[in-house]
Amino acid sequence: MEFKKKLAIPKNEVPENSSMARNMKEIKELGQQMDEMLTNKELKKQGLVADPQQ
Repeated sequence: MEFKKKLAIPKNEVPENSSMARNMKEIKELGQQMDEMLTNKELKKQGLVADPQQ
């Protein structure tokens, strides 16, 4: 089984704002970013630690 390589979001990436999505375009963009995020299992395989639950 082949998996699409996902990229971790850089820690220094700063969102344009710190509020909730203002429109459907932003919601779709956030959904695409979430699709690309690594799962906890994938992070552990790379020796990284996931953020704690908020």
